[in-house]
Amino acid sequence: MATTDHPRSIRSFVTRAGRITEAQQRALVELWPKYGVEFAPEPLEHLALYGRHAPRTLEIGFGNGENLAALALAHPERDFLGIEVHRPGVGRLLRALESQHLTNVRLICHDAVEVLAQQIAPQWLQEILIFFPDPWPKKRHHKRRLLQPAFVQQLAERLVPGGVLRIATDWQPYALEIVATLAAAAPLENLATEGTFVARPAERQPTRFERRGARLGHDVWDLAFRRL
Repeated sequence: MATTDHPRSIRSFVTRAGRITEAQQRALVELWPKYGVEFAPEPLEHLALYGRHAPRTLEIGFGNGENLAALALAHPERDFLGIEVHRPGVGRLLRALESQHLTNVRLICHDAVEVLAQQIAPQWLQEILIFFPDPWPKKRHHKRRLLQPAFVQQLAERLVPGGVLRIATDWQPYALEIVATLAAAAPLENLATEGTFVARPAERQPTRFERRGARLGHDVWDLAFRRL
């Protein structure tokens, strides 16, 4: 029987054995204690993480971290949490955080489904970003897509009232599926004036993946939904 609950046997990602540089590996060893958060089945506490009260943004699947680092630099008044399973990207972002002396970012290298379910408390976030999740284009792989109804419901519950979920994808069939999934989730409302997609946010930094897609002529669809 099909499921949308992301059981442990179904992952929305495949851990790629990408090449990790010596500098990235050194960052994982030396800088992880400063910026990293280990997975544990208990809610995170903002004072322990950041030492202050501030609005919090979560980015799921930050890739190489270009967008997350840029946001943290532009908004020192906010705190940021990034989740990514691919170690080269984590190592690259760690180096960027250290070189730019950013103190408002923490990272988790673990499955986002489990982190959201066990480490993020309800109404803990002002914003959630999910940019270019794997579309798993083959029909037999659709069950691996991250943005399933049960996960979307958890995303909504982790937002404060008025908090915003922002998503971008360059795969149109997935974009349309996401719109329908989010529209059916309570308590979310679409911020698009025509009930579909919004303009590209000026703050969203184009990632290497997005730039490659643009060279290939791929369009991008942005979504923004607010918790009521």
